[in-house]
Amino acid sequence: MDDQTGAPRVVVLDVNETLSDLSPLDEAFTEVGLAAHERQAWFAGVLRDGFGLGLAGASTPFAEVAAGLLRARLLEQGVGADDAEGAVEHVMGRFGTLTVHRDVGPGIRALRAAGLRVVTLSNGSAGVAEGLLDRAGLRDHVDLVLSVEDAPAWKPAAAAYAHALEECGVEAHEAMLVAVHPWDIDGASRAGLRTGWIDRSGHDAYPAHMRAPDLRAPSLAELAGDVLTAELK
Repeated sequence: MDDQTGAPRVVVLDVNETLSDLSPLDEAFTEVGLAAHERQAWFAGVLRDGFGLGLAGASTPFAEVAAGLLRARLLEQGVGADDAEGAVEHVMGRFGTLTVHRDVGPGIRALRAAGLRVVTLSNGSAGVAEGLLDRAGLRDHVDLVLSVEDAPAWKPAAAAYAHALEECGVEAHEAMLVAVHPWDIDGASRAGLRTGWIDRSGHDAYPAHMRAPDLRAPSLAELAGDVLTAELK
């Protein structure tokens, strides 16, 4: 496309929490002796440490950061080293059983039916994303499954989005990043991509200190319809 208006050519989907439902990890946490509510703080800590390592010039795999933080928390709780290793394996293994949110399937199918290319870009591994899509019966609807491990830089670094653009062979304005995370929306916007925010909570609590999304909707299915009809910058 020659101009920078209308629907994008490629929709780039975040994976963790945007596509995957992480709530089953709450049960995994309780099974190893931690409180269910600690899962959210742990995940936020994984992002914090991943971002920090990236700023320091390191590119550490998501699973390594996640396991390291979980191990540290278990040891703080007095769990022995051997038991902690087993608990970490138990929790991390649950990533291989997660499912997508119920709006994800209809949303991806709607995007593909409209002729848009759909790719995923995760701070996690491509293998975990592949498994998630396979279990949901959606892998055939996704053109590329990308990981920042090949960038190499965690989102929201510009290099992560540049990697996706290069793999797709499109300019930044021809792509739209869709995520539930405002930090991901902000990073993609600064990298020149258009953006769509999924607000499943319905609270419209987008932080004012970050760049606002071009589109917002309570589900991927509804956002898909907006992508096709809205005149975007």
